[in-house]
Amino acid sequence: MQEPATNRVILLVEDNPSDVDLTKRAFEKKHLANTLVVARDGQDALDYLFGVGAYAGRNVADLPACILLDLKLPKVDGATVLQTIKSDKRTRLIPVIVLTSSNEPRDVLKCYDLGTNSYIRKPVNFDEFVEAVSHLGLYWLMLNQPPPVV
Repeated sequence: MQEPATNRVILLVEDNPSDVDLTKRAFEKKHLANTLVVARDGQDALDYLFGVGAYAGRNVADLPACILLDLKLPKVDGATVLQTIKSDKRTRLIPVIVLTSSNEPRDVLKCYDLGTNSYIRKPVNFDEFVEAVSHLGLYWLMLNQPPPVV
């Protein structure tokens, strides 16, 4: 049986410390109680998901409720992370929300072609960012019915 949504992990894949802090503040302001695990680059995110490198021994069956993924990342770019997640049967059903500053039509199309569940351009204004994160939390963690764990 799955844990209640309020206790599930959200994987934030973001290399910009300011955006990490903004996301944490937005979660706190909206009282989203989920644990936020931060991966600072694409390789760190993949290591976390597949239990290798610094995360060797982590229970890989304990998947995040959703992944907030930036596109412009060091080591492994966000599109490659997305492609890897969606092409592996262990992780392909995790909702991936691309949360990025890019509004380039080619980036949007590429992410949907690779299987993203949602593409959201980061708002510049803090209040708009808080509102966007609260909507993300409400929908993906409370309203969305995830597939059953098999």
